[in-house]
Amino acid sequence: MDDHGGMNSLGPQIESSEAAMRRAINLASAGVLDGLGGPFGAVIVKAGRVLSEGENRVTSSGDPTAHAEIVAIRAACEVLGTHVLEGCEIYSSCEPCPMCLSAISWARIDRLYYGASRREAANAGFDDERLYLEIAKAPSERKLSCVCLLPQEALESFKVWNDKSNRTPY
Repeated sequence: MDDHGGMNSLGPQIESSEAAMRRAINLASAGVLDGLGGPFGAVIVKAGRVLSEGENRVTSSGDPTAHAEIVAIRAACEVLGTHVLEGCEIYSSCEPCPMCLSAISWARIDRLYYGASRREAANAGFDDERLYLEIAKAPSERKLSCVCLLPQEALESFKVWNDKSNRTPY
């Protein structure tokens, strides 16, 4: 066991940031050729070793959240036995979408490296610009109908959280 409570199963040594990025790019292409999903790959590195990898599996899994970065983050968290990936770097073959960027932030990954830009992804048919624009709007102004319902009752779960002395903060 390592000091995070998970099994110490770091993968091969990565010789450079470029090598890690090439690995992510190769995963992206292989995933397309294997029929797994879109052209996206990700590698998470800790202490110069591969911790986890992921390729886009949206279409093969039927899961719209199975982006390469999410697949890699889930695997890394499983390896380490924690939701915190401090001390890790993620290499993504493309600039992450808003969901993946949020997950990278929530996981507390130290650094993001990406290959292609989101504009290059848009040229290939993967346009997330509308999501970036929607996030900046107030909920009432978004295209997705957003209705605030029972806000006072919903506060009860926050009270339960704040009152719990043995909670695990994140």
